[in-house]
Amino acid sequence: MEKKTIISIVLSILLLFAIVQAFQLNSLKTAISAGKVSLGSKSFVTTTGSSSPSSSSSSSSTPASTSVSDLPAMVGGC
Repeated sequence: MEKKTIISIVLSILLLFAIVQAFQLNSLKTAISAGKVSLGSKSFVTTTGSSSPSSSSSSSSTPASTSVSDLPAMVGGC
C-alpha cells in the first residue's frame, strides 16, 4: 500500500469516530436538557440556566466534617 492510502484510511477512521461522538454528545445534551439524567440507581432532575446553586438538600447526604482531626490522614497518593 502506498503511504497516501494508509494516511487516507487512518483519517477516514478518525473522522468516523468524530462523527459518532458528535451524535452521542448531541443525544446526551438532549437528555440533560430534558432532565432525564440518571446516575447509578438514583435519578436527578437537572436545572439549566440558573446562576445560583440549588438550595434543596437530601436527607441521605453525609454532613461535612467540622474538625480537622476528623479528616483522613492521607488523601490520595500511594
